[in-house]
Amino acid sequence: MADTDTPDLPSAGMPTSGFDQVVGIEYLTVSPDEVVLRLPIEPHLHQPYGIVHGGVWATAVETAASVGAGTWLRSEGRGGSVVGVSNHTDFLRAVRDGTVTVRATPIHRGRLQQLWLVELHDATDRLVARGEVRLQNLDDSDRLGRS
Repeated sequence: MADTDTPDLPSAGMPTSGFDQVVGIEYLTVSPDEVVLRLPIEPHLHQPYGIVHGGVWATAVETAASVGAGTWLRSEGRGGSVVGVSNHTDFLRAVRDGTVTVRATPIHRGRLQQLWLVELHDATDRLVARGEVRLQNLDDSDRLGRS
């Protein structure tokens, strides 16, 4: 972490850690205008019926939107960080295996909040899930609990 306690954001090709590593997320593109992730589907991501657990889709949606929103905020020279305040994820098609590509793009970026659209496609380019994440922009004093 930097001296300001602002966490480092992932970048394309960067090794994953924490929850990203558990889920298997790989960062392909990270920019202020687009985040693309790859997610290999493995049995540990299945629910009892042998398909991907909806929480995995919600995780991928939240991750891609949060990284994009944080990257944009920093590119604007505003510092600080973002936190998700709403994640609405729709599960459209069951997936058992293969690789899913996750693509996040901004819908709205404002002074206080951002809204990002995230779409997940399987290896045959079928839309398997989609979501929208609303994020709150925090300055360093908000994030550190100071007023």
